[in-house]
Amino acid sequence: MPRKVCVVVTARPSYARIKSALKAIAEHPELDLKLVVAASALLSRYGDTLKIIEQDGFDIAARVYMVLEGENLVTSAKSTGIGLVDLASAFDRIEPDIVVTVADRYETLATAIAASYMNIPLAHVQGGEVTGSIDEKVRHAVTKLSNMHFVSTPKAAERVVRMGEDPATVFQTGCPSIDLAASVLGRPGAGFDPVEKYGGVGPDIDISNGYLVALQHPVPTEYEQSRRQVSETLHAVHRLGMPTFWFWPNVDAGSDGTSNAIRAFRETVEAPNIHYFKNMPPEDFLMLVRSSKCILGNSSVAIRECSFLGVPAVNIGSRQHSRERGRNVVDVDHDQQAIVDAVTYHLRNGRPPRDTVYGDGHAGERIANLLAQAPLTIEKRLTY
Repeated sequence: MPRKVCVVVTARPSYARIKSALKAIAEHPELDLKLVVAASALLSRYGDTLKIIEQDGFDIAARVYMVLEGENLVTSAKSTGIGLVDLASAFDRIEPDIVVTVADRYETLATAIAASYMNIPLAHVQGGEVTGSIDEKVRHAVTKLSNMHFVSTPKAAERVVRMGEDPATVFQTGCPSIDLAASVLGRPGAGFDPVEKYGGVGPDIDISNGYLVALQHPVPTEYEQSRRQVSETLHAVHRLGMPTFWFWPNVDAGSDGTSNAIRAFRETVEAPNIHYFKNMPPEDFLMLVRSSKCILGNSSVAIRECSFLGVPAVNIGSRQHSRERGRNVVDVDHDQQAIVDAVTYHLRNGRPPRDTVYGDGHAGERIANLLAQAPLTIEKRLTY
């Protein structure tokens, strides 16, 4: 009988991070994919990720609504608790042989706790990485709750082992998001008109001479500064004057401040060079980024996928602090002039060499094969 693999997708980036593995699991003859969609992935105001998942042909075994309004520290904590309760109910109905959780969000922690207390083996994708924020604490906590570790880099594997995990349970698969980047690497252009295809909000912009992509999330440990931080980036993009596609933030503590700052900017500043989107399918987003002159903000896509694609990136602030990176990244503070200078530097110097820090484009297949072959046990042989 095929192993029942329950993968929990909770947000727009989580789906992009795991999509190639979902496809490989669904196609594997020894595995039975049970997909749980939860949290902001179910909410249209964060980009209709649910609709994208359904359009991609995946069957959904359960939906878990767990996001409280407010996007602050209290609602993040409470949403984690709600997720723990309702994910436990979903796992009880599905009866999976193993649960797979992705990355480092509060929903990831809820998934890990629920599976662990129900004696369900847990596999963690993207463990062992460092960023210096609350995400890092969550990621390492999930590592200690997990039974299998699918890590992206050699350094990440070393950290997981140093945390006391059995080396026999740590597998350097690469990051599944690189699989998607590899699929768009050879395409010469975006191949579609993003405004015509997805609408968005803002003026029509002429991208025939190049464009920028901007994506900035709040930092939960700095959530009270989120409005000021994104305002610096907005005004920098305005000053640069280049056509820019700006994407909405994730649901995190501080996202209300980030979203309100974007709305206020749109209403008070005439910026004919900026067009705004909530979301688009991962491949289309990467095609758009692949053909851009530069990506700026603080999304990990600038660090991970863009290093593989060779897309210049300006990383702003502390959200990606200490994360491994390729030669495509310039780091700056939340300072308007510094952002302008960094983008200008990239525009002057062109595309950097590609790096394979996070994988070679075959992570999904490796993860599916390991899920089919590895012994499933809740016992952990620690190596302190």
